[in-house]
Amino acid sequence: MIQQAIEAELAELLERFANVKTMHGQRAVVRNGYLPEREVLTAAGPIPVRVPKVRDRSGSGVKFNSSIVPPYVRKSPRVSAALPWLYLKGISTGDMGEALSVLLGEDAKGLSANVVSRLKAQWTEEHVTWSRRDLSKSRYAYWWVDGIHTGLRSEHSDGQCLLVIIGVRPDGSKERVAIGDGYRETKASWLELLLDLKARGLQAGPLLAVGDGAMGFWAALEEVFPATRGQRCWFHKMGNVLNALPKSQQARAKADMQAIWMAATRADAYAAFDRFVSIHAAKYPKATETLKKDRESLLAFYDFPAEHWQHLRTTNAIESTFATVRHRTTRTRNCVSRPTFLGLAFKLIEEAEKTWRRINGPEKIKLLLEGIPFKDGEPVQDDRPGQQKLAA
Repeated sequence: MIQQAIEAELAELLERFANVKTMHGQRAVVRNGYLPEREVLTAAGPIPVRVPKVRDRSGSGVKFNSSIVPPYVRKSPRVSAALPWLYLKGISTGDMGEALSVLLGEDAKGLSANVVSRLKAQWTEEHVTWSRRDLSKSRYAYWWVDGIHTGLRSEHSDGQCLLVIIGVRPDGSKERVAIGDGYRETKASWLELLLDLKARGLQAGPLLAVGDGAMGFWAALEEVFPATRGQRCWFHKMGNVLNALPKSQQARAKADMQAIWMAATRADAYAAFDRFVSIHAAKYPKATETLKKDRESLLAFYDFPAEHWQHLRTTNAIESTFATVRHRTTRTRNCVSRPTFLGLAFKLIEEAEKTWRRINGPEKIKLLLEGIPFKDGEPVQDDRPGQQKLAA
């Protein structure tokens, strides 16, 4: 049954990207075998499962992650991985023991309500300590930024959500930068988060920050780290554009947008951008205006190494971590304190971080930090001014 459910999830993902084609007209996202067989602990004992893989020939970084149990929970069937995920998923306190037993089997025995409470208190304290760490020696090439509404809410939240920043270090590895809460669309919430990073010693922002254009983050970034450039997330932008189109037009529009961010050069991307506008503007002005307003920030990645492009077009680094707990429809009635809410999120990302890989072409980050500019993904050795240097 678990295997069938995973296969059904894969089929749904392939169908969702069925209209995304390569330049040769082939499907861009296709099956690509299986990961090595692994065991998932259930109440009935260990069950072998084969998790399918996909190949994304478009370079946009599409991956298959089963929402039944995220990859890092399957790989690390520990309470520290499973409990935060279940809470943020919206599992009620009364159902927590049963849910943990399904995930962890024998490992869940003895997890009384008091034990769970002590664990939550411990993780809350760990988050507080982590949030006070010194950042004077930290520097980042890139940030991914997002605000996530989960199935769990904190008391008196009134629409607040998790505010998350994940960064890329000079060696290409990814790490948690900030985990807070606030209002996704307001400058004040993000300003508080960024000013706190600066107060703890962060001397400069990243070279490039990637995120959705609707966030208040951008106004706050301009005030705190004005030298940082912005890249709008193509995943969010495509969703916004398609929502402004009738279903009958969405497949073509998706392919037309793909032609923009798949272009080999900025000039080719401009040409594809203009084609999209000329095709859709007359009948669907709202959709085209939604795309046009972020034209330059959607194409900022062309000024960075080509090896990094697939990482910079979207906020997939955050989306893949929170996809299974992101609030989609109804909210759970569960309510925890604000510190507990942040502690659970902190622990969830900590477990996920253990599985993160370095970005492609990590050696190119050194060139960026030395101030060497890039054009269409390649270094421009003769023209060094203009690129921001991160403070040493």
